Amino acid sequence: MSKLFLKCEEANHVCDKAQYHEASFLEKLKLTLHLLYCSVCRKYSKNNGKLTECIKQSEITVLDDSVKKIMKSNLKKELTKYQD
Repeated sequence: MSKLFLKCEEANHVCDKAQYHEASFLEKLKLTLHLLYCSVCRKYSKNNGKLTECIKQSEITVLDDSVKKIMKSNLKKELTKYQD
């Protein structure tokens, strides 16, 4: 029966995994049981949910991989100028 109960540290880890859809069914079940009796982890889980929602709603754009490669190459060229 003790295998169904998580420590807080494990519960937080499973919470993070669940946030990214990486937790198994059993892990989610154990997390749910843990959250029933642990108010600290419930708060952690709630804050995780808020953070995920904020990130989803933000309109963050990132550089394309090809642009990153060009920038990296240019930086290396410039650095070699100053290494002599």
